[in-house]
Amino acid sequence: MAFLFALTPILLILILMVGLRWSAARAGGAGYLSALLIALFFFGAGPELLAFAHARALLLSVDVLLIVWAAFLLFRVVDESGAIRIMGEFLPRLTPDTGMQALIIGWGFASFLQGIGGFGVPVAVTAPMLVGLGFSPLNAVIIPSIGHGWGVTFGSLGSSFQAMLATTGLPTQTLVKESALFLGIFALVTGPMIAHIAQGWEAVQRLIVPSLLMGAAMLAGQYGVAVLGFWNIATMTGGLAGLLIGIAFAFLVNRRNPQDEKSGLQTIDFKKLALSMSGYAILVVIILLVQVFPPVRDFLRQFTIQVQFPETVTAMGFVTPAGPGRSLALLQHTGAVLTYASLITFMLFRSRGMYQPGAAKRIANSTVRGMLSSSVSIASMVTMAVIMENSGMTDTLARAIASGVGEFFPVASGWIGGIGAFMTGSNTNSNVVLSALQMRTAELLGYPLAIILAGQNAGAGIASVMAPTKVVVGASTAGMAGKEGVVMRKMALYVLILMLLGSAMTVIGVLVSAP
Repeated sequence: MAFLFALTPILLILILMVGLRWSAARAGGAGYLSALLIALFFFGAGPELLAFAHARALLLSVDVLLIVWAAFLLFRVVDESGAIRIMGEFLPRLTPDTGMQALIIGWGFASFLQGIGGFGVPVAVTAPMLVGLGFSPLNAVIIPSIGHGWGVTFGSLGSSFQAMLATTGLPTQTLVKESALFLGIFALVTGPMIAHIAQGWEAVQRLIVPSLLMGAAMLAGQYGVAVLGFWNIATMTGGLAGLLIGIAFAFLVNRRNPQDEKSGLQTIDFKKLALSMSGYAILVVIILLVQVFPPVRDFLRQFTIQVQFPETVTAMGFVTPAGPGRSLALLQHTGAVLTYASLITFMLFRSRGMYQPGAAKRIANSTVRGMLSSSVSIASMVTMAVIMENSGMTDTLARAIASGVGEFFPVASGWIGGIGAFMTGSNTNSNVVLSALQMRTAELLGYPLAIILAGQNAGAGIASVMAPTKVVVGASTAGMAGKEGVVMRKMALYVLILMLLGSAMTVIGVLVSAP
């Protein structure tokens, strides 16, 4: 009975979103309310415990939402200037090879867009470009959907990974290496998949060299940057590294055909292209100043919010130890860094005449409209997850899973995360709702937390690209509205292969780390 009550909030969200097609915001609110009532009346969580749980959840929500809002703001600042369009016009001119176009635009560029913006941007931007190049609408949706999946967790300037850090309370160093490695391996195998979707096995064989080179660059770029501590730009860096390798390969091939070079590369305004990319160069410089340069770093760290919470005990005896809540270095926070970059980039682009009148108002309005619903869903699900954890509901679920799955848990962990992302449409939401559960189950079974949570990230990131809410958005941009089922059926095989790979990596990771 305790297990069924503890499962109810999660089950309710899934039923409302999948069965009744409620939005994540409405379903998250219902899940929160159910968790609150069950914790109060069944698990013996008193008013004081619930008050502290809400305070903890507020800190965690602010921690995640600062990044979500600021990342979208930076994307809108760049997009409003026409910079994304300029990048999009440049890429198709690189090569007439259909398979190579798929690799550069549907994989490299889509991954870069996931790193800087996320929120459905990779498919929404690249699918129409691919249709314009002659790809079928079906493939135009599937190629970038699969192409950006490896970068979801560290994409959107790291919002999904930040959600995991906030929910589990674990330090970055504990989780970042394994998650970056798992997702980087996904990148390595994504290229041949993109080539296969575009032109079949012939393209896989013909493009195996650029596919592997681009994948290796994505893996190395993401892993190296994440391990150095700059995980919030890991997908952006990996995506850009892969994109540059693809561009370089296409450029070298084009040089062998002067006619193609004259009709394509010689018409590109590289100065204008460099200006369109400058916003992200500014971001990297600010990150280095804020996180590496001691005088700036130490000054900004003075403005930190941290609350000490007392021990709480439910009527059933479940104890939440005393300790600090989530620490928020407001002026050094990733969200603050993104805001600095947004303001500087806006002033730079405005000085160069890249905005139409009223741009600031349009940017502000679109940011609020785009993020309001997501913010409500994230805040409600974070609060639900904290209430479940502090009341003993998460511990109850973890013990049931540990006894039911046992030694097969490493196989299941990625699928648990994947189901959460598929149902909620978000890697972030999956991490918010399920990370603590995965962590507690791993603790009970004695499995390494970093490996199990890397499996959570891998499964949630890949499965999120096939979530109905994302497929609907992507299909609508390529003329596939009403045919979402066709898109999901063709995408399913590629997602399944990647999910199985994620399970295999988790199992191997557990075996390798065993004493």
